[in-house]
Amino acid sequence: MDLVPALQEPLKKVLGPATAKVMAEHLGLHTVGDLLHHYPRRYEERGQLTHLADLPMDEHVTVVAQVADARLHTFASSKAPRGKGQRLEVTITDGSGRLQLVFFGNGVHKPHKELLPGTRAMFAGKVSVFNRRLQLAHPAYELLRAEDGDDDAAESVESWAGALIPLYPATAKLESWKLAKAIQTVLPSAQEVVDPLPDSLREGRGLVALPEALVKIHRPHTKADIEDARARLKWDEAFVLQVALARRRHAETQLPAVPRRPSPDGLLTAFDDRLPFTLTDGQQKVSREIFDDLATDHPMHRLLQGEVGSGKTLVALRAMLAVVDSGAQAVMLAPTEVLAQQHHRSVVEMMGELAEGGMLGGAEHATKVVLLTGSMGAAARRHALLDLATGEAGIVIGTHALIEDKVQFHDLGLVVVDEQHRFGVEQRDALRGKGKQPPHLLVMTATPIPRTVAMTVFGDLETSVLDQLPAGRSPIASHVVPASDKPHFLARAWERVREEVSGGHQAYVVCPRIGDEDDAPKKDARKKAAPDTPPEGDAEKRPPLAVLDVAGQLAEGPLQGLRVEVLHGRMQPDDKDAVMRRFAAGETDVLVATTVIEVGVNVPNATAMVIMDADRFGVSQLHQLRGRVGRGSAPGLCLLVSEMPEASAARQRLNAVAATLDGFELSRIDLEQRREGDVLGQAQSGARTSLRVLAVIEDEEIIAQARQEAAAVVAADPELSGLPGLRTALRALLDDEREQYLEKG
Repeated sequence: MDLVPALQEPLKKVLGPATAKVMAEHLGLHTVGDLLHHYPRRYEERGQLTHLADLPMDEHVTVVAQVADARLHTFASSKAPRGKGQRLEVTITDGSGRLQLVFFGNGVHKPHKELLPGTRAMFAGKVSVFNRRLQLAHPAYELLRAEDGDDDAAESVESWAGALIPLYPATAKLESWKLAKAIQTVLPSAQEVVDPLPDSLREGRGLVALPEALVKIHRPHTKADIEDARARLKWDEAFVLQVALARRRHAETQLPAVPRRPSPDGLLTAFDDRLPFTLTDGQQKVSREIFDDLATDHPMHRLLQGEVGSGKTLVALRAMLAVVDSGAQAVMLAPTEVLAQQHHRSVVEMMGELAEGGMLGGAEHATKVVLLTGSMGAAARRHALLDLATGEAGIVIGTHALIEDKVQFHDLGLVVVDEQHRFGVEQRDALRGKGKQPPHLLVMTATPIPRTVAMTVFGDLETSVLDQLPAGRSPIASHVVPASDKPHFLARAWERVREEVSGGHQAYVVCPRIGDEDDAPKKDARKKAAPDTPPEGDAEKRPPLAVLDVAGQLAEGPLQGLRVEVLHGRMQPDDKDAVMRRFAAGETDVLVATTVIEVGVNVPNATAMVIMDADRFGVSQLHQLRGRVGRGSAPGLCLLVSEMPEASAARQRLNAVAATLDGFELSRIDLEQRREGDVLGQAQSGARTSLRVLAVIEDEEIIAQARQEAAAVVAADPELSGLPGLRTALRALLDDEREQYLEKG
């Protein structure tokens, strides 16, 4: 039996419509099977108390603790019936830390009777700060009492104190203990689960059966039960996902593609001959891997990971030239117009007369390098489209404009996607669909974002790594500037910028926002947020600093007398290009910009970067931004300005960025902090992860072993006809949207 009716049962039939509605809307749980796979986040022992010191701010938490003190306060209030309001303050403790609970108005009476000193309970609520103390306002709570009616009271207390309480990922509308009760209701259905693991695999690795694992994860008697269950459930996730990826790899090897080999004395040879430097060992090795893939008769599907400045663009250009040599066209997709224009300029410069195909003075093997962006004039666009359709343009560089229906290629052989995480899978797929046969695909990234790292660890993409920097690149020193704690550090940052400029260099100042939004009420808050006078209070409560505000404040204040310009995504394309050209030519001292400069912008004379509100950016983004300085012979300096307190997670993240220049190390830190995102789906944040117990970094070994097992299973039986339980699990993992996503990815 392929589908198990008990597990497909809608929750509204089992738990009632009100509870089912909350579960569907807030937790994405719709069926009995969904609820069975909603695993506890952690467990508490009734006899032990929680670490209250580690509570995260602004998050909904569940804690098990003991009431230390409860006080009822009366105060004057116009809203209360007799002009007197009541506030109950309860202090709970875990022996190492304390937390205040507060109840107001009509909500005071029940907790006043029940939460007496010495009482133990589970409390759930959102952690906030009042008068510099952590508190839960109006938390829900569940008293923990020894079970009644047991003859042996001492044994009852002992079993009660040692019992493991599962704490579930919950919401404000559905506390952990209510979820636990709902799961107890459906737990008998676990016996009907079909096991996706082949018997030989499960027995060979000593894993418990799936029904047993589900009972043990939700109702463990010992910590060993939890370990058994987690070990089994991690294998389920790793193996089922690996089977999905192995089937996709198998299907890809069945697709036809035209082998693309460079001619012996063609465009690639001519290009290599004119390079003023020799390729690094890394660039030569990666190029060989790519050329080997291009020569096969099924599509290349390769990820090129390279440190900022490691020469990925050069490697990609050589691959494109090899494809042009074979008589086909190559296209590079860039995420922004600024980057597309930058790539076009640098490719034309690197190729020289080899980029002047069809023009007077063009070299013998020359081709045409065409730029296509959304903002081009009608005539230039028409001309570019004609060059693409006739094959006159061997190399095409552009933005999303390349994906439009009217764009036709003569013979598309290779698609290079720069900064892969900035494009949706749909967009990449639309471009790949423009080939007569599936073109080869090369995706590039300077710092893999978590989802990419996850996919790479899962072995879905063939991966090439460039970890050597070319000769002549300078080191970058990075420092955190704590603007609230030490305002004089920020004043010193602006002095450092002046010093770099007086030494003949240039600087970037990066801000999270543009500042031309229609948000008048916020303007007063932003005025307080001048770069040299950080606002008081919680940095997270004010709007992020904006380019237009900061540029004005700097030009009139600490950087007065320097040539300051702004650059952001809402400027007209010609204006953006003009600003970038002036900066590249050294006519501007300081460029105040958004993350529009994040990738590909190459100004070797820029040596300093100040990132305002650096805590508002992700680890990978900060590393990308930092890679814009130190591109010449002078050392680079990156200053990460933040008003977040020293103990905050945001500051720890910034300290990690300042401590290492290794992008691969940073991507691991990023992944550990943000989780994997939905490894199969399109969500790239950690909020919607398809992994419940598997952690990509911690469980690399299980993933590698599961990949081997999955490859063997798929090689023997690609349709999985002998494994109905595995087919069912795959269907549950891969809804239609994810199946398509995986096929296109």
